[in-house]
Amino acid sequence: MEHIREEMGLLTQIIKGIAAQFGEKCEVVLHDLTGDYEHTIVAIENAHITGRRMGDCGSNLGLEVLRGSVKDGDRYNYVTQTKDGKILRSTSIYLKNKEDKIIGAICMNLDISDLIMAENALKSITMHSLDQETEEVFVNDVSDLLDYLLQQCQNEIGKPVSHMSKEEKIKAIQFLDKRGAFLIKKAGDKVCQFLDISKFTLYNYLDEVRGERMR
Repeated sequence: MEHIREEMGLLTQIIKGIAAQFGEKCEVVLHDLTGDYEHTIVAIENAHITGRRMGDCGSNLGLEVLRGSVKDGDRYNYVTQTKDGKILRSTSIYLKNKEDKIIGAICMNLDISDLIMAENALKSITMHSLDQETEEVFVNDVSDLLDYLLQQCQNEIGKPVSHMSKEEKIKAIQFLDKRGAFLIKKAGDKVCQFLDISKFTLYNYLDEVRGERMR
């Protein structure tokens, strides 16, 4: 399979089958990762879980996989939380073509909030520990995802941009690059504005952190 569209019928059947098996508490999403990250969702079941819809973007974890920051992108049975407080047990499986390039993903997000609040005897069913949560952000607009990454960047550095040294700004760019921020269209403009640097300076800093110029 070279493109998600080639097997769209089969893949749609698969996500519908998974959703039917686990019920309305399980969101199942098919992402096409061959185009712009702004619009990766090509099929979704039980969209009320995260509030996303067809045509929306992927999460921060997908960016890290596409950037190559994560060696083995597939993640199984990890726990995350939506912006409205739902606790999810999730699995993300990445689809590759013959050249081993990632072209898509199937993601399952099971809302286990009710189970978390149930009796202690039911906790074993959720198969997780809250102190091992993976931070994954579900948004409708890729600009919101970039805003989230910029906020995480500032938290990582631990000070406002106005007080960052050159070395700290380079560290900030390294943080954003590792998490795939520059895969987002026009991210460079927003990062320059955020760090109060020029495009020329941004490219030079990127050269320092990864040895290649962003085009």
